[in-house]
Amino acid sequence: MASLRIDNATIVTMDPARRVIEDGTVAIAGDRIAAVGPTAEIAPAHPAETVIDGARMAVLPGLIDVHAHAGHGLIKTMGGGNGTLWFETCGEVYTVASDTHFWRAEAALAGLERLKAGVTTGISLLGGGDSVMRTDETLYGEAHLDAIRELGIRVVLAVGSTRPPHPWTYANWETGERRDITVSFERQMETCEALIRAYHGRDGGRLNLCMLSPTLRSEHLDAADTALREEMMRQAREASRIARAHGIVFTQDGHKQGTVQFAQDHLGILGPEALLSHSTDFTDAEIAICAALDVKIAHNPSAVASIWGRCRAIEMMDAGITVAIGSDATAPDRSGDMFRHMQQGMHYHRRHFRDPGVLPPGKALEMVTIDAAKALGMDQDIGSLEVGKKADVIAVDLAKPHLYPLNMPLYRVVCFANGADVDTVVVNGTLLMQGRKALSVDEARVLDEAQKATETMLDRTGRRALLETPPTFFGATRY
Repeated sequence: MASLRIDNATIVTMDPARRVIEDGTVAIAGDRIAAVGPTAEIAPAHPAETVIDGARMAVLPGLIDVHAHAGHGLIKTMGGGNGTLWFETCGEVYTVASDTHFWRAEAALAGLERLKAGVTTGISLLGGGDSVMRTDETLYGEAHLDAIRELGIRVVLAVGSTRPPHPWTYANWETGERRDITVSFERQMETCEALIRAYHGRDGGRLNLCMLSPTLRSEHLDAADTALREEMMRQAREASRIARAHGIVFTQDGHKQGTVQFAQDHLGILGPEALLSHSTDFTDAEIAICAALDVKIAHNPSAVASIWGRCRAIEMMDAGITVAIGSDATAPDRSGDMFRHMQQGMHYHRRHFRDPGVLPPGKALEMVTIDAAKALGMDQDIGSLEVGKKADVIAVDLAKPHLYPLNMPLYRVVCFANGADVDTVVVNGTLLMQGRKALSVDEARVLDEAQKATETMLDRTGRRALLETPPTFFGATRY
């Protein structure tokens, strides 16, 4: 007997044949998909404890976000367009102004945003700015993972080291008083491995870890003396070694022209487990390297990095590279809504090529479903609606003015839908949202805790001035 069934829906399977089943059913037993097909055939054969009427809904695999940052949910838009101040804030918050309440509250907030937008799986880097990672102790990663466990979605928490040189100063606030600690690269690696051993693959595969190492770009390498340069390279190799030893994804944030060539020539860290984010302005030679080594790419079309340079995602995919879409998290000026990022991605590349036929909607949808699952090494379990795969399923309510007329559902979902159109979310076979009501957490409590954690962070940093609207917000063409 099935535990859950969704009937009478338009089923967008994203299976190898890319079947779209009109008046279809998805039947779920436990945490797996038991059957997918026409309602007239599947419903009688799979009686279920709970049946949802999916009429006028499009049912899809849960969306996947392959690049985002934990912590960013509580500092979004701070600085009002001043990127330098925003980066400085990240560095301070993620080292000396955050506690476990901050990381738990932010994970719950960002996770709830994902849930309500139909994003059932996502990478979250445990920090950000210029690769400032909160891995001085395990308790911060534990706080993030505990919040996600309660919420019920799927996560890949990226842990790693802060950019050298070490040591870095971090502050522990767990007693209510600030206690500074000095943190070495070795200590950060110990923290990462402890989290991997304790959490990776737990809770039915919902909690996962991957390794991160700061991307070595010319501005860092050119400013380093020989000893520091060698240490930077040693640290990158060690993080990659740990990822390979544990059989997990190895990700790096902020690749751009020259970084892949340097990694190939000097580091030996590129391979099928590597997931490189942003990846702007790669040369033809660098694209060829990624294709030959089966390196995966996290393209963030809504990110600032995609303004500074262009991710040659079309050329990469034409070369056979797996490219998936990431949100880059909600800060400084984005959201966790992957519908938004699909639409942004289509326009981004069409504008470059001056061609509205570039990046068809179906390819954009692949980049947040099955291709994203491949980028995470999880395509045997998620990314499509197929018998035996994990039951990560979303239903989009098509009965909306902006989604009518009720025809061409593939176009409606990709070109016009947004996260607020997601009605129902199932992860690992568990119903987490129905009628847009989250069932696993108290939404008001999540918002209250996020506000409290933010107020505490602002008190500790003394950065409340960054909340003020800048004088050039109105009336100017530039900040």
